[in-house]
Amino acid sequence: MAGETITTDELHDPTALARFGKLDVVARLLVEGYMGGQHKSPFKGSSVEFVEHRQYYPGDEIRHIDWRAFGKTGRYFVKEYEEETNLRAYLLVDCSGSMSYGQATLSKFAYARQLAAALGYLLLSQRDAVGLMTFDTQVRERVEPSANHSSFERLARVLSDAKPGRETSLSSVFPQLIPLLKRRSLVVILSDFFDKLDPLTAALQQFRHARHEVLLFQVVAPEEEEFPFSRPTQFRSLERSGYKVLVDPHRLRAIYRQQYQKFETELAQRCGNAGVDYVKLLTSDPYQKSLGAYLASRVQRTRKG
Repeated sequence: MAGETITTDELHDPTALARFGKLDVVARLLVEGYMGGQHKSPFKGSSVEFVEHRQYYPGDEIRHIDWRAFGKTGRYFVKEYEEETNLRAYLLVDCSGSMSYGQATLSKFAYARQLAAALGYLLLSQRDAVGLMTFDTQVRERVEPSANHSSFERLARVLSDAKPGRETSLSSVFPQLIPLLKRRSLVVILSDFFDKLDPLTAALQQFRHARHEVLLFQVVAPEEEEFPFSRPTQFRSLERSGYKVLVDPHRLRAIYRQQYQKFETELAQRCGNAGVDYVKLLTSDPYQKSLGAYLASRVQRTRKG
């Protein structure tokens, strides 16, 4: 909003940030605020390893960050003549009906698309090539990867215009997406991942068989995890039109939470076994948690490389 500023508390509150509206503006503030907040005091020491480095400050180009130095110190340092990276990334955003759920916080979809915008801005700031696909039962919108920072405007516009659609099964739509990934890439998937685990695992393994690196951000609402309902409640399907069911939460809570925890634990285990990075996020979690998880995964890939 014109003339408004974002406070530190608002920067860590996804629901408060939503009132500022423009994804591109919030994405820039999130990334630059996060990177600038990682070091409140300069690096002290005389190790020869860091002679050609200096502390990162807001306004420096993120592409000059030395990721190996970050992996060793936990702080960001700029190397004056860092080579440009060849990383190619795709952001895959789930637009199925279940993503429209949100009660005390903003919806899962609103959270996922703002996170995608922030990740897109971060990737482009590093001179990485980033593309985007939104999907429900099929690919809805597609932005081909580009390292040109001007492409962020189109990426943000596609995300802003996207709306949750119809019922989908991730395990059926992922095989449609894989042939569209022309080169080996980092594939970042933002979804609630509520699907049957056997076919979902098989679909994720297809990404790995195609030699893509995969990072999952599972976005869930606090109510889906805690099930805080106390009165008889009618639940309406967000993917199946007209489907409703009235339940007694007291009788259902124990069974629901047991099944939910079992699903979450098994999903995390299967991702680990498949070599897929997995991060669970509540829609109340600050976006900075996600940016940190992405940067940590990048450090791990750099070490392996």
